[in-house]
Amino acid sequence: MPAKIIDGKKLSEEILLDVKRQVAELKAGGIMPCLAVLLAGSNASSSLYVKKKQESCDFCGIESRLSLFNEGVSEKEMLEQIAKLNADENVHGILVQLPLPKQIDAEKVIDSVLSEKDVDGFSAENIGKLALGNEELASCTPKGIIKLIESTGVNIEGKNCCVVNHSVVVGKPMALLLLNRNATVTVCHKFTKNLNAETKRADILISAVGKKGLIGKEAIKKGAVVIDAGIFIDGEKTFGDVNFAEAKKIASFITPVPGGVGPMTVACLMENTVIACKKQSGR
Repeated sequence: MPAKIIDGKKLSEEILLDVKRQVAELKAGGIMPCLAVLLAGSNASSSLYVKKKQESCDFCGIESRLSLFNEGVSEKEMLEQIAKLNADENVHGILVQLPLPKQIDAEKVIDSVLSEKDVDGFSAENIGKLALGNEELASCTPKGIIKLIESTGVNIEGKNCCVVNHSVVVGKPMALLLLNRNATVTVCHKFTKNLNAETKRADILISAVGKKGLIGKEAIKKGAVVIDAGIFIDGEKTFGDVNFAEAKKIASFITPVPGGVGPMTVACLMENTVIACKKQSGR
């Protein structure tokens, strides 16, 4: 029996509608949720991602502010802008769009964002809170993936989970979220020996590398839940890490690319912005 498709687009729309309802309630109480985004350089993908985030803000009724910097921006300029946004009581969420130009220390810039306004969940403080079980502002992509898994009705507790990615953006917070749900977690990366042997043991397999065809049928356990968070653009087509045609014959549930994890990341960003707004407003 072929795998059931996990529709991230549909689930994200449900989340956005709930966020829109919450925003309307906040506005009725005189509070306008606001998300500020910093974009540096001319990376086409980054510009597209920021545009999608702004469109979701518009849909939900969240005010969006965009700070644009050229490729040659200095670290000092970015830090000064973040300091202004940190001090602005009308700004509830701050997002630094990655990647940053090579002269910028991304970790330093991200950590300069107040933890209560770090709606991307990338700061050292929020990653630390996540490790302690506080998921209030969990990283958006991993948070969205958890929602996708839970939407299948599969219980994460006790499952063998394999995460193919060990970045602070996806892999590390993803592992922490799974551990918080009592899963047994294996984290793989480019230095992992015999990747297929590790992924083949997983009841829940999550890959976020950006390498087309990385995960084939030989890497998937029969009946596994497969979450493809990889993005590889080939001409006008977008692919994930997973060979979808092969995987859907083996897995029990699978996310498509596009239409799986991507929309959930943006929806969870909107959700985090409202969470941050409510906390800062004492709601």
